[in-house]
Amino acid sequence: MIRFGKSITTLLFAAATAVVVPQASHAADKFVTIGTGGVTGVYYAVGGAVCRLMNQSRSTTHIRCSTESTGGSVFNVNAIQTGDLDFGLAQSDVQYQAYNGTGNFDGKAFKGLRAVFAVHPEPFTVLARPDVGVSKFEDFKGKRFNVGNPGSGTRASMEELLKQMGWSLSDFSLAGELKADEQGTALCDNKIDGFFYGVGHPSAAIQSPTTACGAKLISLTGPAVDALVAAHPYYSKATIPGGMYAGTPDPTETYGVRATVVTSSETPDDVVYNLVKAVFENFDDFKKLHPAFANLDPKEMVKAGLSAPLHPGAVKYYKEKGWM
Repeated sequence: MIRFGKSITTLLFAAATAVVVPQASHAADKFVTIGTGGVTGVYYAVGGAVCRLMNQSRSTTHIRCSTESTGGSVFNVNAIQTGDLDFGLAQSDVQYQAYNGTGNFDGKAFKGLRAVFAVHPEPFTVLARPDVGVSKFEDFKGKRFNVGNPGSGTRASMEELLKQMGWSLSDFSLAGELKADEQGTALCDNKIDGFFYGVGHPSAAIQSPTTACGAKLISLTGPAVDALVAAHPYYSKATIPGGMYAGTPDPTETYGVRATVVTSSETPDDVVYNLVKAVFENFDDFKKLHPAFANLDPKEMVKAGLSAPLHPGAVKYYKEKGWM
């Protein structure tokens, strides 16, 4: 069971995602890019935090890190495979599917995918407008629902849930494909009735619509969820504590995945080693960069939700620390 802290902190995304601007280029500098997600999501904060810490030591490592806002997990894994990204954030279920050739990667296993570390838990979070008469997920049948943009881990997970329920996109009167940073505004503007989003908490993307238009969290439970959790090691039950968001005094039961950082077997060992070293040698600073990081445990991060093999550069550092 995943549980989260009980207080919400004002999200300072500008600080969380700030990347140190290089003063000068070194002749031997290596440039690495981390694919994230929408700018209001926690993936963007993770990428920014990693690059911020990594760039602090660029004078000795000669590695310069930058982030890119992307479509999300599936996009990031595909871009790593083509060499367009060096690292990326991916849900633990997407990591599993990519390495094993299932789900969105059916028959196209990416055996060169390598895990680096896991980050925060990501409960699947369902929000509804307060005036649409929704008290459980099944009530969205025939309503306008945002299922997530193609290429996102949220969309991949949504499709897996619908399949388990025996639903299709046509069961909604509108199956929206808005990106994560667009759906809260659309909900409050009465363009959709609800949305599904895998995200770490607390999240500005959830806080904003609950505050602005009284959107409410909907529990995600039932036989389909129980079957998914029982069948797949990358899923687990989760609870979003009551009081974290406006108008939600009671806990919200759901299920979810872990956010993970992944790369390719082609990424040099020293680059991966220096990335994990930058994070874990400055771990207290890393945890302060977003409230969702507050309860992270390094020993758990090197194994939770990781189904692809660990990259050798990461293994080297973890063995030095005695975590493996």
